[in-house]
Amino acid sequence: MLWLAGLSAAFSQESPIVVGAVISQTGTLAELATEYEKGIQLWRDEVNAAGGLLGRRVELLVLDDASQAVRTGPLYARLIKEDKADLLIGPYGSAATLIAASEAERARRVMINGAGQAAAVHARAPKFVFQSAIPYSAYGEGVLQVAGEAGYRKLFIVAREDPASQEMAEATHSAAAQEFSAGSIEGYRPGTLDFAAQVAKARAAGAEAWIAFGDVRDAAEMVKTFKRLDYAPQLFIARAASHPRFIALLGQDAEFSLGAVDFDPRVGEAARSFAKAYAAKWTVAPGLPAAEGYAAGTVLGAGVRNAGTLEQQRLATTLAAMEVPTVLGNYKVAYQNGAQIGAKPVVVQIRKGRPEPGNPLLPYPKWNERALIR
Repeated sequence: MLWLAGLSAAFSQESPIVVGAVISQTGTLAELATEYEKGIQLWRDEVNAAGGLLGRRVELLVLDDASQAVRTGPLYARLIKEDKADLLIGPYGSAATLIAASEAERARRVMINGAGQAAAVHARAPKFVFQSAIPYSAYGEGVLQVAGEAGYRKLFIVAREDPASQEMAEATHSAAAQEFSAGSIEGYRPGTLDFAAQVAKARAAGAEAWIAFGDVRDAAEMVKTFKRLDYAPQLFIARAASHPRFIALLGQDAEFSLGAVDFDPRVGEAARSFAKAYAAKWTVAPGLPAAEGYAAGTVLGAGVRNAGTLEQQRLATTLAAMEVPTVLGNYKVAYQNGAQIGAKPVVVQIRKGRPEPGNPLLPYPKWNERALIR
């Protein structure tokens, strides 16, 4: 094991590269944010096992914002000015990332936006902030492709009245303008249990595809309403239909629904390898937050290797132009603002109780044509 001794000696002679991040370790976001941090930690461990970055060991310095976005800015300022972090990874959540991005941009320090999905983070065209997370605006791309290939042109878009769902719906509606007829977006309040009014509007409009953005319970209640009213659009997709709870709430009535998966460990070699390594280290399967953390590290590491330096302007130029595969899909950003344009959710269909990628079976069957699955 002489090579290990040599590697250790080399690491001891060079100061480590410090990667700073503000990640909620207490408060309401702590459970999800902790998983995000574990994904980053796994990336760090793998990088160090392979010789580090630029021949130097990577250290992770994490500060806690207690799930309060307003605390994020001062903490990133501390990482930059006092702790002298060499590189930055953004916090968990869009609100905190928006504040962190402003601090990084002001200091002209590169930051990877690993878990800020809202468009607002990149609306001011930052030059030092780069998004590895899948943006909310990408959630309708896959289903529009499915609908277009199936020849469905009349869309009915419904969205829960929350910022994330509304942003997904608005981006989908805008993208559909050239090829589809979509009408206006139908909003509904959180906690809605009866979608009869929306079904009546969809029927009157002759909608072929029902596209829904909301939570798992909303999607399940839509299907229950469909069955009660004997309504079956030719295509039904709800973003949350890929969640295991959707199937638990509906049983066999969940069949043939389409959903959008942000991270699927079965899709792509990078995702499969990551899921195996994460489970070995933490004894649980990774979810989306873990994949987001790992992807952020992957992009940051690739940027440093490609740039061959920690000089911030050169690193920023490299990150703006490069493409690299991640567990979330291909990293590629818009040069003008660093927003992700490569990675996007995978469309899946519930078949025999599991969300399956690949070509979906269409149309969505009528209720009197369904058979029990044994």
